[in-house]
Amino acid sequence: MNLEHLLPPVQEIAMLSSEERINRLCSDYWIGYGGAEDAIKRLENLFLRPKRVRMPNLLIIGPTNNGKTMILEKFRRQHLPYESENHDHKIIPVLLVQMPSDPTIQRFYSSIIRATGAPYINYVSTVRYEAIAITLLQNIQTKVLIIDELHNILSGNTNKQREFLNILRFIGNQLQLSIVGSGTREAYLAIRSDDQLENRFEPLILPLWKDDPEFGRLLGSFQKVLPLRQPSNLLDADIRTMILTRSEGTIGEISTLLIQAACEAISSGKEYIDQAIIEQTDYRSPTERRRKYESILY
Repeated sequence: MNLEHLLPPVQEIAMLSSEERINRLCSDYWIGYGGAEDAIKRLENLFLRPKRVRMPNLLIIGPTNNGKTMILEKFRRQHLPYESENHDHKIIPVLLVQMPSDPTIQRFYSSIIRATGAPYINYVSTVRYEAIAITLLQNIQTKVLIIDELHNILSGNTNKQREFLNILRFIGNQLQLSIVGSGTREAYLAIRSDDQLENRFEPLILPLWKDDPEFGRLLGSFQKVLPLRQPSNLLDADIRTMILTRSEGTIGEISTLLIQAACEAISSGKEYIDQAIIEQTDYRSPTERRRKYESILY
């Protein structure tokens, strides 16, 4: 069986049974592409920066389901926790937390405390939460603090938003660490409302995909990692257009569509993706899903 269209590790997976291959396809897939690799490189540059009074920060902005969380998780996995020299606590060089959907200062500091793995105790005082969170970040020697869903800051009123922005500045100054924010366009609007923070956060935008050479390279990468025994021609103009239109241009939806199409190709015995397979795939675009739910609700 000629499997030269696949990367060597994927060739081994392609020899597995249909059921095993479909199970593998249900796991997370990292697909390297220009924007993601650039983001990882810039995150690494932050990680390697020596401490100084005013540390640089990064703000990753993009539509929902366009790869931000996958990029952050890959970066975090490249810098996993390890034991301190005395083996009495863990060093967590990269700490990833999520801004609460209904943010308060206590909830934010609580999310930091929980992410460190420290025993959690309910306190009445916000000042107490802050002191514990700052002490923990010092002890675990965090170099990069990642705050996902940063746009949730805007859920609070103007005073609360300003308070959160002051906290971000305080944490960066106090600990001399870099902060990476991630979110939708609203995250940029939140940071931009504070002149000092805007100057510290360099934006990195992950736009919607369009039919250009970078999209072609992305599809070429998928062809090499989907464990199908026959080569697919995802670079065909009609197929490219179909994938882009149905996915509505986000990397998460493109990945979901192609993985489901690969499962359909395996189940049917066809072993490659073409227009017919994509049409048969039980996939609905975000707009189709939204319309379906709205028709039920209303």
